Amino acid sequence: STSNPLCPSSSCATDLIALRGGRRVMRLLCSRFTPEPSPTSFSSTSHSPRTWKSHNNPSPRHPTTWARVDLRMEDTVEVYMDYSAEIPCLYNFTKKPTTVMIQWFVRERDGRRVRISFSDLTMQKVDEGTSYSDRISVRSNSDGETLTIQDVKLSDEREFFCQVSGLAAGNDEGRTLLKVFDNPEPPVIEGVLSGVSVSDDSLAKIASCETREGFPKPNITWYRDHIPIHPANGLANMVTLVTRESSGLYTVQSELQYKVTKEDKDAHFSCEVSYFVPGAVRTSESKGINITVHYPTTSVEIWKESPEGLVKEGDTVEIRCQGDGNPPAPIIFNQEQSDVELDSYQGLLVLKEVSRADSGVYECHSLDADAVNHDEVVDTLQLIVHYLDPAVVVPKESEVMLKGESLTATCNALSSLETTTVWFKDGIEVGRGHIMQLQDATFDTAGQYDCEVSVASLPGLLTSGSVHIIVQGSPQMKDAEREIELTEKVGGWVNLSCEVRGYPKPTITWSITGSQSQSWREVVKRETEEQVQSVVMLKVTTDTVAVCNSTNDFGIETKTYSIRSIPFSQTPTARKTSVDNSGVIIVVIIVSILLLAILGSVFYFLYKKGKLPCGRSGKQEIINAYSTKEKTNKDDIVVEMKAKTEESVLLKGVNGEQKPPIDQNSTLSS
Repeated sequence: STSNPLCPSSSCATDLIALRGGRRVMRLLCSRFTPEPSPTSFSSTSHSPRTWKSHNNPSPRHPTTWARVDLRMEDTVEVYMDYSAEIPCLYNFTKKPTTVMIQWFVRERDGRRVRISFSDLTMQKVDEGTSYSDRISVRSNSDGETLTIQDVKLSDEREFFCQVSGLAAGNDEGRTLLKVFDNPEPPVIEGVLSGVSVSDDSLAKIASCETREGFPKPNITWYRDHIPIHPANGLANMVTLVTRESSGLYTVQSELQYKVTKEDKDAHFSCEVSYFVPGAVRTSESKGINITVHYPTTSVEIWKESPEGLVKEGDTVEIRCQGDGNPPAPIIFNQEQSDVELDSYQGLLVLKEVSRADSGVYECHSLDADAVNHDEVVDTLQLIVHYLDPAVVVPKESEVMLKGESLTATCNALSSLETTTVWFKDGIEVGRGHIMQLQDATFDTAGQYDCEVSVASLPGLLTSGSVHIIVQGSPQMKDAEREIELTEKVGGWVNLSCEVRGYPKPTITWSITGSQSQSWREVVKRETEEQVQSVVMLKVTTDTVAVCNSTNDFGIETKTYSIRSIPFSQTPTARKTSVDNSGVIIVVIIVSILLLAILGSVFYFLYKKGKLPCGRSGKQEIINAYSTKEKTNKDDIVVEMKAKTEESVLLKGVNGEQKPPIDQNSTLSS
């Protein structure tokens, strides 16, 4: 640095910058602060992270605004081991620089700073020969750069530096501490195998807890019934052993030494590991363990171990009885008001397939020779076995009804608890409650009704019953239409269907008139208890009437098919089309009659004028007469004969001897 009269501040720094192509440029950097080192080395004193730092600020005595760069970095970046870490370096120039150079450094364990990356406006390069050469990448954007470190290791927990230089536009440096975390394994707790006596005067080891391979070092806390245990003279003490593995991870072991009392017999001891993670602290708790405490029996406790909740008939019940003394004293069971000892094993009484007769009060006795005053210790348990008797349905099994009648059915089951009844038909719920009302019975009313009686408070208690309802009545056609009209061409086949419901089961017969008796046959016949279906196939030879007759003891029901035959040469069309075509034919007939009338008038006029003699000779004279006036050609004669042919056809149609075709559709019913 040398003094330069061109600088308005008190000191200046002249930097020599090596650029590409071997060209060297001397630039004059002025600052009112202590001169910064050469941009080629980018070594500078690190400042507090997460703050903006400005260089080349103008002196208060000189209002001229000087170029500066503001740089921002995070104080710390936290990341899990084996993950990727991103360290941003954001900067802002008050004056657009001609070039920007950014260098990244890392502080080694010995305190040295090693550059790991360099970039400017034209290039970006990761330095070779460092421990980060194959694990880092740099991503640039308009606000700065982001250093990405792949596969983070524990050794990466160190400081990373970002140096930014815009030459005359300013330069700055920031620092970020990378912190690495690795979750430890869940804690493993082990209790002592032998019992601990309340009579011991010193603390006894009751459990140990271990967590492995965590970073940073995890901590272990002991709990009794989820309440922290703190070291206390003569009551509790914790011995902790910390091991640093070769991988750099920590393993922590803790031993709980404790003065047990009688109250600890039902206590649960557990350990909890707390450890740091990025941005938080987490915990992991071990399972709880019981401590075996040795002391004389002062009381016993009896309880139902299984099943949980209410007991029903058929269950296997386990009754446990345990004294508060240890070693356990012999336990015996009996029912109240009975001296008969029940079979049990080590304080467990098993009652298989219980019934309501097993309900009652059960006693357990402790026979501890070391008990105080040698008194017998007793506890009792009230056992209630709930039941649900089979359902009783009224009417039983089946009931016959007439159409239109009503019926009341009931379903009940005796139970020790409140019951709920639901009625079903074909798997669909049709009612709730012990009583079911069937009003105005129809054939749809017939079928099997199932009732289910259950106990809501005790799942598994379930019984059911059923009643079969039969509805008697005259036959009833499934289709509402009783008379059906069809059209079919001669020689065509139609399917006629007849489906009837009724009870007793109806009988179906067919009465067919018009077509030949051998031209139809029954192709389908299905029968159920209350329903019959018959399908016949009929060949149409003429207009036909087919009647389906269904009968039973209560009446008769019929269904009629009227089939209109159409000549084979005519194609059946819809009835509407047939009507429309008939109208067209009528119009044609009327027009033809008018034309014949006009033609007749012409002949009459010629006859009156003497131009048209009667007889064969007269006709010949007419032809000769026309030949003398104008040339006669064959086309005229053809026209005359055609007209006569049409006349004869139309006249026949009018007289009813020959009718024009009428198109109709044939309808198939299945």
